[in-house]
Amino acid sequence: MDSCKFTPFGLCVKTELLRRGKEQKWLQEEITAKTGMYVDSGYIYKILTGQRSAPKIVQAIREILEISDTDNGIPQSRPDKVD
Repeated sequence: MDSCKFTPFGLCVKTELLRRGKEQKWLQEEITAKTGMYVDSGYIYKILTGQRSAPKIVQAIREILEISDTDNGIPQSRPDKVD
């Protein structure tokens, strides 16, 4: 079985969504609101698995979820942040 695996960035995004108790649908809506660009679950999946490169979408995700460019996509605990 040939399955796609999430990139470190993809894992970081999924982990952060779980930590916040949010669904991918919420992220899609936030991306659209922030960028004016429509994204669906398939497109997000391709970004998170590295099948697609979309710098504007990735930057929007980083800003929405507060993921820095310097953490290399690895989730870090943020005890000081409370939603």
